[in-house]
Amino acid sequence: MNGLLVIDKPSGMTSRDVVNRVLQWFPRKTKLGHTGTLDPLATGVLVVCIGAATRLAEYVQAMGKCYHARVRLGATSNTDDADGDITSTRTLFPIPIDQVAAAIHQQVGFIEQRPPQVSALKLGGKRAHQLARMGHEVALASRWVQIDSIQLLSYEWPFVEIEVNCGKGTYIRSIARDVGAALHCGGLVETLRRTRVGPFLAEQGVGLERRPQNLSQCVLPMVSAVPELEQIRLELPDRLRLCRGMQIAWNHGDPRPIAVVDEADELVAIATATGSFLLPKIVLVRPDDLLSE
Repeated sequence: MNGLLVIDKPSGMTSRDVVNRVLQWFPRKTKLGHTGTLDPLATGVLVVCIGAATRLAEYVQAMGKCYHARVRLGATSNTDDADGDITSTRTLFPIPIDQVAAAIHQQVGFIEQRPPQVSALKLGGKRAHQLARMGHEVALASRWVQIDSIQLLSYEWPFVEIEVNCGKGTYIRSIARDVGAALHCGGLVETLRRTRVGPFLAEQGVGLERRPQNLSQCVLPMVSAVPELEQIRLELPDRLRLCRGMQIAWNHGDPRPIAVVDEADELVAIATATGSFLLPKIVLVRPDDLLSE
């Protein structure tokens, strides 16, 4: 089975925990991989790639994401969320909503963001969260991220409800921390739910309580991993050449990535158009399987 499975991740599990649970639903030696880490505290959309679709993880990881977060002001945490060691700050009165809104607005755009020290990023070959829990000082470099919008949904001191639409690599914990720092009161993520990854919605998500009765019906086709790519349908001889690692003549427009599908609109490869040729980039189907169709 090859395709994508949208999981509605529960709180308290790592993304790896989710993959290990889902593995129990498939035959032995089935290849699985998730497409972007969710913190243990977080719930919501976690897209799992199955079989050949694991080679498409980078496309899902690059998709825009939407989060619903409850931010607690007036406190800090060593993890920037409620799972860490929380320290209350000396804020004696509620901060006006216009000041809160202004601090949130500062986080929108193409901004430089410092990841939390307790994160899955690697530093010297080790995960930052491993080093932090060993007592080492963790200094992660800031990096540029795209935050398209942050909507302030509600505010009742000390809690702020926000909806964040953002690009790859954005940490909602960092947004909470930096909003709190701008307000001189501290901030952390109290609850977090990822409601969307690209076209994949939380409402589509499969729960982990038990194996779905019709698992095959829950698995989305591989082509759903590349909705923004142009699709072309090649004749069988050209599909065979491409899936054997060979180039084919192609003179249709500017250089770009292209999704190659078969007669049933199943994805067989990602190719790169050079202007004169179509070159295989990711081959998802064995030539023998094409011949047996």
